[in-house]
Parts: sequence; structure tokens; C-alpha cells
Amino acid sequence: MTVVTQHIERDSKAVAAARAALSQKKRGIRALLPFVGPAFIAAIAYVDPGNYATNIQSGSEFGYKLLWVVVLANLMAMLIQNMSAKLGIATGRSLPEMCRQYFPTWLSYIMWGFSEVAAMATDIAEFLGATLGLNLLFHIPMLLATVLTGITTYLILTLERFGFRPLEKFIASFVIVIALCYIVETVLAKPQLSQIVYHSVVPWMGNKDALLLAVGVIGATVMPHAVYLHSGLTQNRVTPRNDSEKRKIARFNTKEVIVAMVLAGFVNLSMMFMAASAFHGTGHTQIADISTAYKTLTPLLGSASAAVFLVSLLASGISSSAVGTMAGQVIMQGFVGFTIPVWVRRVITMLPTFIIVALGVDPTQTLVISQVVLSLVLPMPVIALVYFTRRKDIMGVLVNKKSVTVLATICTVVIVTLNLILLYLSFFG
Repeated sequence: MTVVTQHIERDSKAVAAARAALSQKKRGIRALLPFVGPAFIAAIAYVDPGNYATNIQSGSEFGYKLLWVVVLANLMAMLIQNMSAKLGIATGRSLPEMCRQYFPTWLSYIMWGFSEVAAMATDIAEFLGATLGLNLLFHIPMLLATVLTGITTYLILTLERFGFRPLEKFIASFVIVIALCYIVETVLAKPQLSQIVYHSVVPWMGNKDALLLAVGVIGATVMPHAVYLHSGLTQNRVTPRNDSEKRKIARFNTKEVIVAMVLAGFVNLSMMFMAASAFHGTGHTQIADISTAYKTLTPLLGSASAAVFLVSLLASGISSSAVGTMAGQVIMQGFVGFTIPVWVRRVITMLPTFIIVALGVDPTQTLVISQVVLSLVLPMPVIALVYFTRRKDIMGVLVNKKSVTVLATICTVVIVTLNLILLYLSFFG
């Protein structure tokens, strides 16, 4: 049996299971399972090493007080990712493909250029996270750890040859591993439940440093490549045969988005309240990088806690780097209509990280710079997404309700405003 035959056969089984759910032959969790995958792949972008840096710094400096920012960011992410998934289902096209079809050619090429820069900036953060994890956990030299990370992520991406399900399951398992790690961290850190509940819903903004971190948390949460990728993952996964099936598929995908984003939100909350309990509560209020967090955790909570922290970081870095490469393919294919082999993209996107490591540049500072680059690019996909999903002639029965468009517009304004603040504070503040 050839690889192509296996690919078709495995995908056919998954699609057949989805068809059974659409015809109501399956119900409950068994009906949802065939549609689980795209949102979990997108969710990896929400628990990447960039989130580790901002959440740990926020928790160590301000305790539990910025937890509400994580909740707000996660709610915005839930709305945006659901709209992206819905666009793919309604049109059969990814967001970059829609931009190429409806926007002037010059604008599509500009968006492609910026999006490629964002994809590389994202990959630097993710690649560095995995490299740091290998270095700290197994004491592997940084340069060698970079090479190992590149090989590992490429091998993960080769799973796509066997259909979309094996890769989806593999990536989803990484999300679950990260979540389990933070359940362990929560038990070991013993955070104050009353403080978590209170500060998750009550906004607080004490000074300009808190504002900068709050903007950084949101900037590190909603990622441009995840917005582009999600539409590409749903566009031809289960092709709807009529409007009724479009509605049903969209409902299943909404449920999956909620589950995946709630899980990602729990991980981000856990990062922050673990840092609040372990660092801020013990007077370690200046933990601003991942290496220091690891070294400080050992005497405070023991070697087990520090090891679990690094396992989660390694899982985050490797899986998010693989997802970043997938997003790069969707971006290039959509905006300019051609692709390059995965191994070529993997080599190109790992080169900046390799150079950074070889030159001995501070990894944490690099993570901060990468978030600034992402802040420059993020408004483009979000604005384009709102523009397309509000148009009935494009979305048909899946067009946004007016209330959804209003909420999405508010989210867009908030994201753009906060990212402008982040850029101003980064360069002039």
C-alpha cells in the first residue's frame, strides 16, 4: 500500500465518521470526536514559549492581579479562532486565499511579505523555547539543541503524509501533555483559590509596568499565524454538501474551539498563578526570563516542579514550531499560489534561531523582540477576517450575526490599540 493510498484511506475513515455524526447516527461526544483537531492545532499557538515569558514575568511581579488579562485575551482568541474556522467551512478557502481573491494583487503581496516575517518571528520564539527546554532539561549545548529541535519538528510534520488525523492527534496530545504538566504545577505551587477567582474577573491596572505586561500578555496570545492557519485546516476537511451541513459542521467546530481554547486558557492562567504563588509570594518579584524561572523553582518547589516546567516548555516549543511551519505553508500557498517543500521551509525558518544561538544573543530579549514584530502584523489578518465573515455574499448561511460582528469589531479595536501601545512603549517608553 502506497503512502498516498494510506493517506486517502485514513482520511476517508475520518470523513466517514464525520458524515455519520452529521446524519445523527452518532451523538454526544462520539459525534464531536471526528471534528476535533483543527482548534487543538491552533491552540498550540496560544501556549507557545512567548506566553511563558509574559505570564511568568506578570505573575512574579504583580502576583494574581493580571489574571483578568489572560481571561480577556482568551475570550477574544475564542471568538477570532471560531470566525477563522467558520470562514474555511463557508467558503472552502483559507483566509490568505480569500485575500488573494478579493484584494488587489499589490495588497496581497504586501500582506504575504508581512505574514512571512511574522511566521519567522513566531518560529524564533517557538524554536528558542524548545532549544532552551532541551538545554536546561538534558544539558544539551544550545547549538546542538537547535539542530535536534529542527529534526524533531520536521519528523512531526512528515505525519501529514498519512492523512490529517495522525498529525492532528499528535499535536492534540502535546496540548494535553502541557495541560497535565500545569495541573501538576498547580498542585505543587498551592495557589490561593480565592485570589485566582477574584483577580480572574476583577480588572486591575496599577502602573505603566503593569500596562506594558498586560499588553504583552494579549500580544503573546492572539497570534497572526493561528488566525490564518485555522481557516486552512477547516476549508476542505469535511466538505459540506448543503447549507444544513454547513451549519452542523460549524456548530461542531464551535464546540471544539471552546474546548481547545478553554484548555489553552487554563494553561495560561496556570502559568501566571504558579508564578504568583511560587515567585511573587516568596519575594522573587523580578523573574523575567525562562532560565531564571527554572533555576528559582528548584529551591522553592523542588526538582520535580522544575522538571515538569521544562517538560511543558519542551512540548510547547516543539509542537508550536511544527504548527508555525504548517501556517507558513498555508500563508504562502494562499497569498501567492505556490509552496516549497516542508524541509526547505523548516531549514529557512530555523536559520535565524541558529544564528541567534551561535552569536550568543540573549534568548529572552529575542522573545520580547519577536512579540513586537508580531504586534506589527496582527491587525492585518484580524481586520481581513472581520471584513469577510460579515459579508453574506461570501459566508452565506454562516455569515456573522450583527452581535458577533460588533463584538469582533470591538476586539479588533482593542487588539490594534493595545498593540500600538506595546509598540510605543517598546520603542519610546
